Amino acid sequence: MFTVIVVFDGAGRLVLCRHKDRSTWETPGGHIEPGETPTEAADRELFEETGIVPKGLTAVADYEVDGVAGRLYTADIHTRSPLPNFEIAETTTSDTLPDSLTYPAITPILVRAATKWRSEHRLPAVA
Repeated sequence: MFTVIVVFDGAGRLVLCRHKDRSTWETPGGHIEPGETPTEAADRELFEETGIVPKGLTAVADYEVDGVAGRLYTADIHTRSPLPNFEIAETTTSDTLPDSLTYPAITPILVRAATKWRSEHRLPAVA
């Protein structure tokens, strides 16, 4: 199973990251390690890929793409440290998804689902 985290900054912008081996953008996320719960993996992956400790990390939905299961989360930023030295080259924030996505078929669907869930279940993040 994978985790994907759609995280928003205090102004409601998406946090995206770019892997060192790619020129495209993606939402933070990754594999669940042995012994981890999906939520623990989401928390760990979010920090490793952005330096963010989340506030309100919440499971939104389970999904499947090409036979691979995933769990979608959303969160706001509690604290943000410098980017850890793992596989991510840089992060950015954006009001919209860029054209150059690593996973263009699924990322817009997951972001829409997280955004819709947020609008139905709680107030959007504020600065």
